[in-house]
Amino acid sequence: MAPDLFTQADLDRLSACIQQAELQSSGEIRVHLEKHCRGNALDRARTLFHQLGMDRTELRNGVLIYVATQDRKVSILGDEGIHQQVTDQFWSLELENLLEFFGRGEYLQGLENVIADVGSKLKMHFPAQKNDRNELTNEISLG
Repeated sequence: MAPDLFTQADLDRLSACIQQAELQSSGEIRVHLEKHCRGNALDRARTLFHQLGMDRTELRNGVLIYVATQDRKVSILGDEGIHQQVTDQFWSLELENLLEFFGRGEYLQGLENVIADVGSKLKMHFPAQKNDRNELTNEISLG
């Protein structure tokens, strides 16, 4: 669990933010929070991406936002479908954005901001279709 920075109300708010961001897209966004990350945050995000089934979406357009709260490590990982549509600079800017918010102690706002930005990119490149379904839960994953 990650109770050190987020209340249950915060987690519910993040889930609602994900739901809103996904409304106009076929993309999938997940947030995973845990206290500690042994090693590299991007490597951990890759492992979780697979464990959470994010590499099995139809259009390969899932995005994982990973945060190790106590170790202060973060990563944003997009599957190959969305990664081919945006530049590496997009991911770098979103990561910087998240770290800026975190540096001010605005953890919830930082995640909400990045979720909204990612949702906008997904909407642009993977607009919602008539037969879209939510392939992954919007609940915050806790480790």
